[in-house]
Amino acid sequence: MEEARAVLARLDRIEALEREGAGVPSLLAELRELMREATEWAERERDPRALDAAAALAEARQAPVARVS
Repeated sequence: MEEARAVLARLDRIEALEREGAGVPSLLAELRELMREATEWAERERDPRALDAAAALAEARQAPVARVS
């Protein structure tokens, strides 16, 4: 249950940063932590769909980032 609370708290922080007009680096840092926390939660739960989602997140994290000019 602690993992769920951490994920929800992280989502609240991300929403607050968006409302405040935070910069991209701040949002990306929070999103990275969200991915880490969600992955830990999925691994603890052992739910196949959650594990698949965590694997997809890990794969997406390794993909090259397109830069917008």
